[in-house]
Amino acid sequence: MSRIGGRLRRLRQTRRVTTYTHLVGSVSQPDAESTFRVASEQLEHVRRIPDGEVGKRYYWIQFQNLLFETVDGLERIGEPGYYLRGEFDTRPITLAEGVAADDIDFGALGYADAAIESYATFVRLREEGVIPEGVRFQVSLPTPAGVVGSFFELSLRAAIEPVYERTVFRELATILDAVPHDDLAIQWDTALEFGLLDKAEIFGHKMLAWFGESHADILAGVLERGIRQAAAVPVGVELGYHLCYGDVEEAHFFEPADATTLAEVAAGLVAGAPRPITWIHLPVPIERDDEAYFAPLGEVTWPETTELYLGLVHHEDGVEGALRRAAAAAPFVSGFGIATECGFGRGPVERTAPLLALHREVAAAL
Repeated sequence: MSRIGGRLRRLRQTRRVTTYTHLVGSVSQPDAESTFRVASEQLEHVRRIPDGEVGKRYYWIQFQNLLFETVDGLERIGEPGYYLRGEFDTRPITLAEGVAADDIDFGALGYADAAIESYATFVRLREEGVIPEGVRFQVSLPTPAGVVGSFFELSLRAAIEPVYERTVFRELATILDAVPHDDLAIQWDTALEFGLLDKAEIFGHKMLAWFGESHADILAGVLERGIRQAAAVPVGVELGYHLCYGDVEEAHFFEPADATTLAEVAAGLVAGAPRPITWIHLPVPIERDDEAYFAPLGEVTWPETTELYLGLVHHEDGVEGALRRAAAAAPFVSGFGIATECGFGRGPVERTAPLLALHREVAAAL
């Protein structure tokens, strides 16, 4: 404990600032109002609050999978097989015979409608004094490549991705028109890209990129897309990235050897984005309280204007575990805030308030 205690003392000596909490996106609550209330009650230092991705959005992008079943010109390949949670068909999607990718009209994706409805609740609760002044409304959007790579057959992805990307950006534009920019924070959820970069497998199938084969080419493609996403968010709106190794039934689809790939993507984003990035969130597996995991983050030049949040908080090992991981990170990054490693919208509802209280306790200890 003396070694960890020494690192934490150095951490406190070099920082001497408030430790902020970041909510990744999904929160296990029945509705947006419940999310806003429990987050405001439990968290002392939070700069933005999402609506918890409640309702049909509870399993991240799987509601898009269901949406595609209603889009004219799309169909699934093969006979019915495995259904995730018994409701989400895992068969890949392709074009119907005679249909071109540019013929596809995805329609409304649901992100803008949900954001507009939740923002009205956010404003009402702020007027009632539940949500503190100065806290922003956070909207998390998936990267278009993440959705396309998750659900469409490989040979179609290059053609359908631009069509879906335009639709996502249209949803974003609707949100930007509806929510005052000084009240808004947009987060791009970037997960499948790490499966492509690290050649991971999910459901027994290797995740394959459609824009390169070598690590360098895939990385260039990921960063090119991430920079387009940054450009779509105007200055005045906060911009963040959640970099992630997925959450399939509360587990990563791949456990990285260390944070090298995360560092590569983060460094490329902050260097290439045409506007400031307000925050970047990085996952930390529960068992990684070793310096080797965090060492690659020390190679990144972190702008002073970019907040770094580390997913140090795990409900299984509480404050002690979070502090061990913080101590291991301290030699390589400083001034970081805390978070869970991914959203927790698919955990039990009764875990939410204690987990948020744990964030408060960890932040106080740091």
